[in-house]
Amino acid sequence: MKPLDYPQSPRLSITRSPAMFCLRKCCRARSDLPRMLAGGGSSWPWQLAARRAALFAESRRYSSRRRPVYRPCRSGEEGTCATVGRRKTVLTIDGGGVRGLIPGTVLAFLEAELQKLDGAGARLADYFDYIAGTSTGGFITAMLAAPGRGGRPLFAAGDINPFYREHGPRIFPQKSSLAAAFAALWGPKYDGEHLRAMAGQVLGETRMCDTLTNIVIPAFDVKLLQPVIFSTHEAKTMPWKNALLSDVCIGTSAAPTYLPAHHFWTHDDANGAEREYNLIDGGVAANNPTMVAMMSITGEMMAKEKDAPYLLKEPAEDDCGRFLVLSIGTGSRCDEGHLYTAEISSRWGIIGWLRHRGMAPLLDIFMAASSDLVDIQAAVMFQMLRSDRNYLRIQDSKLHGAAAALDVATPENMDNLIGIGNSMLEQRVSRVNVETGKHEEVEERTNAEALADLAKQLSLEKAARAEEDRAAVGCGRRAPAW
Repeated sequence: MKPLDYPQSPRLSITRSPAMFCLRKCCRARSDLPRMLAGGGSSWPWQLAARRAALFAESRRYSSRRRPVYRPCRSGEEGTCATVGRRKTVLTIDGGGVRGLIPGTVLAFLEAELQKLDGAGARLADYFDYIAGTSTGGFITAMLAAPGRGGRPLFAAGDINPFYREHGPRIFPQKSSLAAAFAALWGPKYDGEHLRAMAGQVLGETRMCDTLTNIVIPAFDVKLLQPVIFSTHEAKTMPWKNALLSDVCIGTSAAPTYLPAHHFWTHDDANGAEREYNLIDGGVAANNPTMVAMMSITGEMMAKEKDAPYLLKEPAEDDCGRFLVLSIGTGSRCDEGHLYTAEISSRWGIIGWLRHRGMAPLLDIFMAASSDLVDIQAAVMFQMLRSDRNYLRIQDSKLHGAAAALDVATPENMDNLIGIGNSMLEQRVSRVNVETGKHEEVEERTNAEALADLAKQLSLEKAARAEEDRAAVGCGRRAPAW
C-alpha cells in the first residue's frame, strides 16, 4: 500500500488501509450532518430523528464491517449460534474428601434438568465430551463415566450421594482427637483398606481406555516428583497410561497425612515394557482440574488437522464460543477469623504444619492455592477462547468447622454438606476476585438457573450432533467422531 506524504509534515506517513477508508468515510458522513439534517428545508422532529438514525446506522456499518463481535449463546437462541453442535463440553470436579457430597448434590440437580428435557435415561456422560476430576472428584468422574450394565454409565448422578453416605464412614472411621493426633505422628490417619477394596469391587477390571466419555484425572508421582495426568485419549495411544481405573482413583485420592500412597505397575503387552507409579493425591498439583482438562483438550484439538483452524480462527458474529464448561468445587474454608496467620504459623515446626487444631495446614494451603490460581487462569483463558460466558464455576468459600474438613464422615456432617450443596444452587453466579481471593456475584441468575440454562445448551448440542450424524449417514459419509 502506497503511503501519502503530507507536505506540512514530511515525516508523517499515513497508509491507505481498509480501517482508514472506513474512518474517512464515516468522518465525511459526519461532516455532512448539517446538510443531512436540513433535508431540503424540512425540520419536522420525526424527520430529524429518522435522519439521525440513518446517519448512525451508516457509520456503524462502516466502522464494524471488519470487526467481528462475539455474541455469546444464550438459552433459547439456538437459531443464532453457528457453533452449536461443534462446541466441546467439559465438566470438572474439585478434590475434597467427604466434601464430594457437595458436587454430588449439584450434579444430581443438573442431571435432573437434563432428564426433564430428554427423558429419564439421560446421563451426564451422554452430554459431556470430557469429565475431569481430582481426588474425590476423580472418583466421581469414574462413577459417571465407567461402563455398567448394557453399556450405560455405572452410576447416575443421583447415586453419588447415597454412595458417599454408605462408604464415607468406612473410609474415614471417626477416632478421638487424641488418638488421631497420635496416629498422625507415625503414619497416615487412615489405612485406606476400605477405599482400595471398594474401588476394586466397584470398578473391577475397567481401564482408562474403556470409559464411555473422555476423562482426565491428575495425580502426583512422589518417586518422580512430578504430576501424572491420566486421560482416556492417552490411554488409547500409550499402553503404559492405560491403568486400571481403580488404581487411578486410589492414587488420586491418597491425600498426604490422611491416606497412604498407592503403588502399581502398568504393562505394555506389545513389547513387554512396564511402568511404575507411586501416586499421591492429585490435589497437591491441581485440586481444581479445569486447566489440566483444558490443556489436554486443546492439545488434542491442535493435533487434529480439522480442529486446529477452528480453535485458532477469528470468531464469526454468530459464534457462541468453542467450549461449554462447568466447574464444581467442594467448598473452601471461610477466611473469617483468620485460622492461619503469619504470627501463628511462624511458631510451627514440622508437626504444626502437618496438624493444627485437627486440620492439616500444609495440605489446606496447597489445595487452596491450586484451586484459586486455576480460577484466575481459567478466567483469562476462556476470555481468550471467546467462551467466558460459557464457563460456569460453582464454589462456596464460606465453609467452617467440620464442614471444612476432608474426613468428618459423621451422619450429621454429611447431611450438612448436602445442605451446603443445595444452598450453593441458590447462590448467584460468582467469580473469584483476583485481588481479594473472595467470590463475588457477577450475574443476577442463581447457580440453579444457570445450570438449567446449561442443561438446555447441552441438550441442544447433543441434538445438533445427532442430526449431523444422521445427515452424514444419509449422504453416505462417515459420521464425525465427536
